[in-house]
Amino acid sequence: MSDVLANARDAIARGSKSFALASRLFDGPTRDRAMLLYAWCRHTDDVIDGQVLGEGRNDDRRPPAERLAEVHWETERALAGNPTPGTTYEALALVVQQTGMPARYPRDLIQGFRIDMEARPFLTFDDTLTYCYHVAGCVGVMMAIVMGVKPDKRAVLERACDLGMSFQLNNIARDVVEDAMNGRRYIPDDWLASVRLEPDSYVLERNRRQLSRLVARLVFKAEDFEESARFGTSALGNRAAWAVLAAARIYGGIGRKVRGLEEEGLAQRVSTTKAEKARAVALALGDALVRKQRWPMPGPPRDGLWTMPE
Repeated sequence: MSDVLANARDAIARGSKSFALASRLFDGPTRDRAMLLYAWCRHTDDVIDGQVLGEGRNDDRRPPAERLAEVHWETERALAGNPTPGTTYEALALVVQQTGMPARYPRDLIQGFRIDMEARPFLTFDDTLTYCYHVAGCVGVMMAIVMGVKPDKRAVLERACDLGMSFQLNNIARDVVEDAMNGRRYIPDDWLASVRLEPDSYVLERNRRQLSRLVARLVFKAEDFEESARFGTSALGNRAAWAVLAAARIYGGIGRKVRGLEEEGLAQRVSTTKAEKARAVALALGDALVRKQRWPMPGPPRDGLWTMPE
């Protein structure tokens, strides 16, 4: 396990500074499992996109369908307890073995890759939310299980899913122009029509005012999921809750910054500074100390929020 874990630690250190920071708040065993899960998620995403740690291009020139088939079958081998040794699929197998994670959640993530690869149309916001579940909501569920939530505690897992949904909606808001340049659009047709934008021209500079309104709408939706997710933290241990609430503040802060910049936020890739991250971690400690009083489970009904399949 030592080599697999060392590689996972390296992947998170180089691939996601925000996740790396939040993971430091976990206790040792939880942090190790989180890193193993992250390594598998990062690797599979890179294989599908032909990237290295989410950036640039790698040397893999295989057709997308062939790369997806590899990810699918290697993941199935890991879920069956027979992973290819020394790979991130072995990392996934270790997480499944240690936590009893149901196979449906890793499979749901693979389905998200399939949605991207097939360039499925996003006609309504429900299509967008379904995609968000498959690329991030299910990851929130897997992370909750890594943190010790039992797989049959659906009420808590729904709140964990909400946090992943929030993260992805903020990502879409931040990356809307960059995604369009890569041939991807996650803002649905009906939203574009509501501000009289067309799918083939919505990111042009002359349309940035209307587009910024839709981006703000995405961030408001993300905040609804973020607030719901906080109620799940009362079911977590102190350090896990601190990490989750810190991540919520960090990723939510990105979305709020994008919204505040309006049209200017579409012209650059918005991020948070080290000082902003540190402040988020400090504020999250206070959140964690009062979470059971402020956000007790089961919490208010999740009326109006997209809910993951049974």
